[in-house]
Amino acid sequence: MTAPGSSAHEIRIQAAGRGEALAMQDDSTPQVVWFKRDLRIHDHRPLTEATRSGGPVLPLYVCEPEQWLQADRSARHVAVTSQALSDLDAQLRRLGSRLIVYPGETLPALQRLREHLGTFVLWAHEETGNGWTYQRDLSVIEWCREHHIPFCEHPQFGVTRVLGQRDGWAGRWNRQMAESLTAPPRRLPALSIPSGFRGIEAFTERAEVLPEAMQRVGRRVAVGDLESFLRGRAEGYRKHMSSPRTAERGGSRLSVHLSLGTLAMREVWQATTHRRRQLLAKPPERRGTLDEDLKAFEGRLHWHCHFIQKLESSPAIEFHNMSASVDGLREEAEPDEARLRAWREGLTGYPYLDACMRYLNCTGWLNFRARAMLMSFAAYDLWLHWREPALHLARLFLDYEPGIHYSQVQMQSGTTGINTLRISNPVKQGQDHDPEGEFIGRWVPELAGLPGPARHTPWTASPIEQASAGVVLGRDYPHRVVDHVEAARAAQVAIRARRREPQARAEAATIHQRHGSRRRRN
Repeated sequence: MTAPGSSAHEIRIQAAGRGEALAMQDDSTPQVVWFKRDLRIHDHRPLTEATRSGGPVLPLYVCEPEQWLQADRSARHVAVTSQALSDLDAQLRRLGSRLIVYPGETLPALQRLREHLGTFVLWAHEETGNGWTYQRDLSVIEWCREHHIPFCEHPQFGVTRVLGQRDGWAGRWNRQMAESLTAPPRRLPALSIPSGFRGIEAFTERAEVLPEAMQRVGRRVAVGDLESFLRGRAEGYRKHMSSPRTAERGGSRLSVHLSLGTLAMREVWQATTHRRRQLLAKPPERRGTLDEDLKAFEGRLHWHCHFIQKLESSPAIEFHNMSASVDGLREEAEPDEARLRAWREGLTGYPYLDACMRYLNCTGWLNFRARAMLMSFAAYDLWLHWREPALHLARLFLDYEPGIHYSQVQMQSGTTGINTLRISNPVKQGQDHDPEGEFIGRWVPELAGLPGPARHTPWTASPIEQASAGVVLGRDYPHRVVDHVEAARAAQVAIRARRREPQARAEAATIHQRHGSRRRRN
């Protein structure tokens, strides 16, 4: 797939059909609410606005087989989406309706609806997705224009379309988050299922069962995870989120709910600020660390949309370096397959890094610091172009959010042109966040016979110590694929040389104007 171009981007951002839609509809016009990654009825403005029209409402989900065949998608994404869709269908049924599924692509679905309903109004949330959904949205906009179908889109997160530069972005985000939550409709005037459409089984029958080790989803689970975090699990959040041992419980674990849209960002933000107000009303000695921990979490919510905004403003960063100054620095067309395979399978010879990759393979989740380490090692130590590692991680992350993913991948690879080079030392990371080697012992059982601290550097064990621990390097566990110190030094030299070039400095100023945080200035 080619990267989205600027002309296509202009078509997309000009699709503000709200006024046309409101002018054309009356109380008998069918309203089609197109669900994508917003699988909820709470604070769902397209659904509520469609209901207020008075016309019959059809909640629609399109299967889109081609989307699930994209290189960043996997069976686990189908499984977790299936669970969320089943839950959404149950919520809609309590309102007197149900979710209607089209087992095909979006344009044929819309054409079938037009044949069945005549004119209708299409409602949806804006989506900042991968390149495939970007092109799909462009085609939907053009189809609606051609057939005079009003198309109303509402923002899903605190992300702004038609954003030239970042000044004032944080203020707009705060205002969006402070807007009143939209109550779900009490009842939905339902439409009969049109010919060619089916119920939720059209999607769920294709999905595998979500593995037991992976996080459950659905509205009740999402609200429960939010409440348990705000009421107690957040205590120690600033410390616990750094290690996969403690972040599994001490992190918010809301990322998958936000990526599927079973929780709205606005309700998470408002619940967090409300909880902080409750804590601030208490005497300082009774607050513990919870208020400061939730303050740190609020910052993470800002960053969530900050990074998605980068992909919204520059869709091409899914495919190309944000900074052209590093083009050609790493081999993109033919990455070193042996190194890539060792990294993917958790066989690099660096135990903590391998443990994190194996844990991610099993659970579909990993804390942020460990994700950054995995990407840093691929980009700097293995000197791989970020594109193939990014696709592999996308397939593994149950909470895959394209905007955050590609922005972070580029930042951790040193290709943004504006961010400090973040080169993680996999040994030090393990010693800091798994000092006794417990996490390594669980996920790299080949090394479980070594004393805990020695598991971080098995190459320092003598042959006798290895034999007594039941492990021989090169046979039971691989030798290090690279020497971290040497590889990191070479990577720094190569990238910093590019950044010193006058062209790179000029480009960095432009990139910062478009994508850089204004936090320090504020």
